[in-house]
Amino acid sequence: MQAFLEHVVKGLVRHPDAVKVSPVERDGTTIYELRLHTEDVGKVIGRQGMTINAIRSLLLAGSAKRGLRCSLEIVEDAVAAR
Repeated sequence: MQAFLEHVVKGLVRHPDAVKVSPVERDGTTIYELRLHTEDVGKVIGRQGMTINAIRSLLLAGSAKRGLRCSLEIVEDAVAAR
């Protein structure tokens, strides 16, 4: 599932090298944390969240076929104020 997410997201963004997907286990669910370039966050979310919701739906369907529980979160790293 991680490779699938990376492939889909890298196809959407301007900075594919900055895309990082890391799985984290919580309460029997695998949560994929998505980190990407700040300019690309809006592209991945899409208008009214349509793009991210579509990606989450695909992840949910693919993981359910394998008997897994998965979720996707965009993690925005805090940037120190200057």
